[in-house]
Amino acid sequence: MPPLLASLLLGLGGLTLLADVIVVAGGGGGAKPHVNHGRFKAGPWEVGHVTFYGGRDGSGTTEGGACGYKDTAAEAYGVQTAAVSPALFDGGAGCGACYEVKGVDKAVVVTATNQAPPPVSGQQGEHFDLTMPAFLQIAEEKAGIVPISYRRVACTKKGGIRYTITGNPSYNMVMVTNVGGAGDVVAMMVKGNKRVKWTPLQRSWGQLWKTEANLTSESLTFRVMTGDHRKATSWHVLPSDWQFGKTYQATKNF
Repeated sequence: MPPLLASLLLGLGGLTLLADVIVVAGGGGGAKPHVNHGRFKAGPWEVGHVTFYGGRDGSGTTEGGACGYKDTAAEAYGVQTAAVSPALFDGGAGCGACYEVKGVDKAVVVTATNQAPPPVSGQQGEHFDLTMPAFLQIAEEKAGIVPISYRRVACTKKGGIRYTITGNPSYNMVMVTNVGGAGDVVAMMVKGNKRVKWTPLQRSWGQLWKTEANLTSESLTFRVMTGDHRKATSWHVLPSDWQFGKTYQATKNF
């Protein structure tokens, strides 16, 4: 081994470079590790029970609801959805989370898009009110109320995160949909390419976020944080000539 290479290896002192840790030189504070936390991992199995609502084709379940989604079928959630009990709904913070719901011998993955009533008296665990198409994948219609086991799982979505702004220049409502990974959104920020600096948004209700900052005539970047503290930044997802009511899709997701 050449002397120079040998001295360099000895100088490393046994340091192991990890692919998921990047060391960034800090100014005066020493090196600061940036850790890649990886993908969302499924949670533990819990006991619960399910009912169903709406028609056999999912009618009556895709529009409106406590999460604020206008049309879950058009917003890529389809009819594989559920209203979840108040504890799982968590004041709107649970909107967008995905669950694997398992009956006796079959399972279905659903997205939380609405709030269900509290747990049914005499039943164990949390209450899931599934759309009928989802319910029929694990039980027969005549069953009515079915004991199940469930767990949080990663949301698998096609394409990037989607953003829709409604309101007016003085009051903006931002709906965020098609969120992968943990699926839920617990914090959002927006930044323009000119006058608007990084600005936190506040939850209005469900998955609708609000700000009184004037965002017009700026190319907008959104930063989303999910419940597992992972962040995704959608750089310039809205062009400077964006329009109220139009949906814009980022190139990336969790």
